[in-house]
Amino acid sequence: MNLNEIEVLLEKQRNYFSSQHTKSISFRKKLLKALRIEVALREQEIYAALQQDFKKSQFETYLSEIGIVISELDLTISKLNSWARPKKVKSSLLNFPSSDRIYSDPYGSVLIIAPWNYPFQLAISPLIGAIAAGNTVIVKPSELTPKTSNLIASIIEKVFEKEHVAVVEGGRDVSQNLLKMHWDYIFFTGSVQVGKIVAKAAAEHLTPVTLELGGKNPCIIDETANIKLAAKRIAWGKLLNAGQTCIAPDYILIKESIKQSFIDQLILEIEKAYSQNPEFSSDYPRIINEKNFKRLKMLLSDENIVYGGQVNDEDLYISPTIVESPDVTNELMKDEIFGPILPVLAFKDHADLERVILRYNKPLSLYVFSSNKNFITKILDTFSFGGGAINDVMVQFANHRLPFGGVGHSGIGAYHGKATFDTFSHKKAITKRANWIDPPFRYAPYKGKLSLIKKILRLLG
Repeated sequence: MNLNEIEVLLEKQRNYFSSQHTKSISFRKKLLKALRIEVALREQEIYAALQQDFKKSQFETYLSEIGIVISELDLTISKLNSWARPKKVKSSLLNFPSSDRIYSDPYGSVLIIAPWNYPFQLAISPLIGAIAAGNTVIVKPSELTPKTSNLIASIIEKVFEKEHVAVVEGGRDVSQNLLKMHWDYIFFTGSVQVGKIVAKAAAEHLTPVTLELGGKNPCIIDETANIKLAAKRIAWGKLLNAGQTCIAPDYILIKESIKQSFIDQLILEIEKAYSQNPEFSSDYPRIINEKNFKRLKMLLSDENIVYGGQVNDEDLYISPTIVESPDVTNELMKDEIFGPILPVLAFKDHADLERVILRYNKPLSLYVFSSNKNFITKILDTFSFGGGAINDVMVQFANHRLPFGGVGHSGIGAYHGKATFDTFSHKKAITKRANWIDPPFRYAPYKGKLSLIKKILRLLG
């Protein structure tokens, strides 16, 4: 789609929004219900698309894509009336007599740019909130997962009028054209590098943004942790989607005394899950494309690989790999890995943790495995990060009551559950004054009123 076609489509959506159709709560719910029916009907097609795009198993597809979308739809449909209702708040004595409410107002024309790693869920989940809030939406799926992108376009076309919700497919040139437009809100999920481009484009129009990015997520393990359980949970979280997950553990920081026993147990858990040759496991996905495959393959050179390290160029396969004690200045430790390679570093004390973790920008997630409450508290108090878990990994994503998002370089804003509705809603503050009395102290002339206003403000404080 060229620039002129995008301009025409956006103008149609602006006109549709101006018609007030999307302001109706019953209208929003009707379409969300229709979307839920369509997603359920297309379940097998979604499995097939993700399998073709990067050999994702049906279990992983349902767990991390379809199931999350269905749950989000069910929650939003059931709660939308409550979320959208104006919220009464305590009024100010300065405005006596009055009543105050906060209205959830749609922004208008919204752009959602989705990534390739969870291409269905990370396109549809924010869309649900944007529709629930009453916006019109253009969704740009990732061109790196073409089968899923085409399927998303087909589903959206079946449920929505293009003037309300449309999918624009294409590569970088299409994204660049979309970012030239003046949007009322932009929601982007992807890399930090591209997030900066999105933020810069949005700033040209003072457009508010949500940026869901990533970072080098540390996973800290002390000597009081349950090593067997920690290894099992970390193996699952790191290798889900072949490590191509923004909240996956990026590297391990483990107490020196238990490092080897952890590595031994981690190897056992990997082989339990994927066998001794994960290349032939139907549960182990592939790297998304040749560019990312070459990047990850390069990271393996000159490293102390203690497990794995096998690659298949033709199949874009990289085995689950453990790297022991890499130098923090190596390429492997410079940026987010975003693949099935797990560095394991030892630490002696809290100062060691700070020296490593504070080298990097604030991560999207942090995980700590420990039975020591004081140790856990100190970790949570010391380091800034988007969100995380204690004695597990990635599970914070599963609770719709927890807002999901980063901080600093790992993101701006948050969503999930009601937080998604709130993200796509402007909170419009309204004070309604009564007419039966009009206290005179705020009006000029002000002579003799200073002490009165001071008293009133002290009472308000």
